Formats: sequence, C-alpha cells, structure tokens
Amino acid sequence: MKAGEKQMSVLILVLLSVSIAVSGQLIMKKGMNTIGFITIGEVFSIKIFSIIFQKYVFIGFMLYLLASLIWLVVISQEELSFVYPLIAIGYILTTILSKLIFNESLSMFRFFGILLICSGVYLIVLKI
Repeated sequence: MKAGEKQMSVLILVLLSVSIAVSGQLIMKKGMNTIGFITIGEVFSIKIFSIIFQKYVFIGFMLYLLASLIWLVVISQEELSFVYPLIAIGYILTTILSKLIFNESLSMFRFFGILLICSGVYLIVLKI
C-alpha cells in the first residue's frame, strides 16, 4: 500500500472511531438524562451497577469499547502525534449534535471555539 493510500485508510479509521465514540457519548447522555443527577460518591458506590447497566449507558459503553478497538488499529499504523489531535473532530460533532438532539446551549463563544478546533484539525490533516 502506498503512503498516501495508507494515510487515507488511517483517516477513514479515525473518522469511524470518532463517529462511534460520539455516538456512544450521545447515547450515554440519553441514559444519564433518564437516571438524573448523580454525585461522585454514587459513582464509587454500589449504585454504579444500576448506572452502568442502564440500557443506554451500557450501549454507550459498548460503542466506546468498539471505538477504542478501532483506535488500536489506528495507532498501530500512524504516529500518535498526527492522529490524536484528530479526535478533536469528536468535540465538534458532539457539540453540534448535543445542540440538535438535546437542545443544549451553543453560545457564540462555543461556536467560535469549534471554528478554532476545525482550523486546527485542518492544519493537522494538511500533513498528508
């Protein structure tokens, strides 16, 4: 496989991993909206089992596991210093989808921050 083809393949895997991880985050958030507010003490108590095994939280964890497995393939094939910053794509997707799905706030400052992240990701990808 040529160097350019390899990097394109890695980028596709990064996008797949990030998309699955974002899906996991959104699904976990749906589950936590069902559970409601919890404290750090509850996370380190027996209640953690009812949290983890809440249907949506569990599915979110499994998606995160799948994204992590794909990520292992990515970091075995490319420099971590190149691919890790690309995870920032997840911040962009999560913020936009959280606004659309959960009607979370998206101030101009957050929007500007997302534009800065997009610019940074673009500069990193220019390495190709």
